[in-house]
Amino acid sequence: MKRLFLLASFFTLFASAEQRPNILFAIADDASWKHFGAYGAEWLETPSFDRVADQGLLFTRAYTPNAKCGPSRSSLLTGRYTWQLEELGNHWVDYPVGKYQTYHETLGKSGYHVGYTGKGWSPGDQGELPNGKKRSVLLRQYNQIKLTPPAKHISNIDYAENFRKFLSDRKEGQPFCFWYGGNEPHRKYEYGAGVKYGGFKLEDVPQVPRFWPDTEEVRNDMLDYAFEIEHFDEHLGKILDILDESGELENTIVIVTSDNGMPFPRVKGQEYEYSNHMPFAVMWPQGISAPGRVIDDYISFIDVAPTFLEIAGIDGEAEGMEPITGRSLTPLFYSDRSGRIDPTRDHVLIGKERHDIGRPGNTGYPIRGMFKNGFLYLHNFETDRWPAGHPLTGYMNIDSSPTKTAVLDARYTPSKRMYWQWNVGKRGTHELYNVLEDEDCIHDLSDSPVYQELMDSMKEELFASLREQEDPRMYGNGEIFDQYEFGRDGMINFFEDLMNGTIEDMGWYNPADVQQIED
Repeated sequence: MKRLFLLASFFTLFASAEQRPNILFAIADDASWKHFGAYGAEWLETPSFDRVADQGLLFTRAYTPNAKCGPSRSSLLTGRYTWQLEELGNHWVDYPVGKYQTYHETLGKSGYHVGYTGKGWSPGDQGELPNGKKRSVLLRQYNQIKLTPPAKHISNIDYAENFRKFLSDRKEGQPFCFWYGGNEPHRKYEYGAGVKYGGFKLEDVPQVPRFWPDTEEVRNDMLDYAFEIEHFDEHLGKILDILDESGELENTIVIVTSDNGMPFPRVKGQEYEYSNHMPFAVMWPQGISAPGRVIDDYISFIDVAPTFLEIAGIDGEAEGMEPITGRSLTPLFYSDRSGRIDPTRDHVLIGKERHDIGRPGNTGYPIRGMFKNGFLYLHNFETDRWPAGHPLTGYMNIDSSPTKTAVLDARYTPSKRMYWQWNVGKRGTHELYNVLEDEDCIHDLSDSPVYQELMDSMKEELFASLREQEDPRMYGNGEIFDQYEFGRDGMINFFEDLMNGTIEDMGWYNPADVQQIED
């Protein structure tokens, strides 16, 4: 601990010096941790992510608190859990006016050249500044330079060249903070693109997760997803090369991750291992001791903001940020150890409130949970509700896809009905999974007497932490999350529209997947 203190003291001095570290944060849109080469995936190629891991650190237990785009990114930018962020705990909301200053805004006020390309904080309206200008919580956008995408529905933004333009706009010697927000592998996909353009074969998929049927359509869906991950990784590589060419790579901390799990049933928008476990690699030649290490400590997205602020030598609260809940990752950077380093990093908390539309009254499906020492405990607060959206509206918390259709069709075949139950069926108050033995989280241990003591202790620790964090759910005010309005930028009340016969196809809504409730 003395060595860590000395290193931290040294770096505080370094961060306050004239040459403060640069920051590059690269985030894919909807990618699960398993689908990057550094984690053992051999059926798709991610050489750029693997480079960051090989030359820096690979984290094996990094988690988002909330597996949906908007809430996940809110935690990243503020260092707070989503239940500490009012309406930002929901998906598709307006950013609160005058609240929850982001680390991007804070670094910008402190002299950093700050900007982003691709997808930033989204979806929702970000409001106005006191001077009447439109607020951007990531500051300046760089999306002007375009390319011809390799398949339909892949973004035409040239992420790498927009980063080059960003670098050219800064003042000489000015440190920078840049967010590369890939739109991939978010849906839609061009069906069959993985085979047609990526050179994949259906047999390349080593294993379909056990909660989906193993069909040609599902495998094609996974390959189309993999093809888009490779697109994200290709631009990451180009950005790293630009950094290298500019001589800035040595003094730049690079973090690569995703916002939530893959856009498939029982993953994105849920709270399981595939949903919340994120890829996470860090490279920083001038700041990381013993690169090439693999770290097994539990870390959370709320730890990113305090890390960046510390290395920049900035007190976030003094600069106008709300108190940060996360802890800086720098002690793990400065260590020379692999495996478990900090014994206090033995768990992370997760949860969700209202995601997308699709229930009467547009209510959410509130969950709180904890990953600890290889186990996952979940507490479901409203078990009378459908966890993935209402059957009458087609389970709108699942993006439309061939896999979604396969899962819903399984309801009518007795031998396959378990797929329907795993993905959209109602759940009990408690769920408990041994993630080390059951990463698919399909064997619920909550009713086993053998695990009752463990489950009780995890629930007690979880709820105690939530009370400390002033989670409204712990104080009888959880309904506040259902009362927050949707964002002004176009969210539609699908349930009432369906009842009125006025529903529209938004591209991600598949009318063929709407089901009637059976008696």
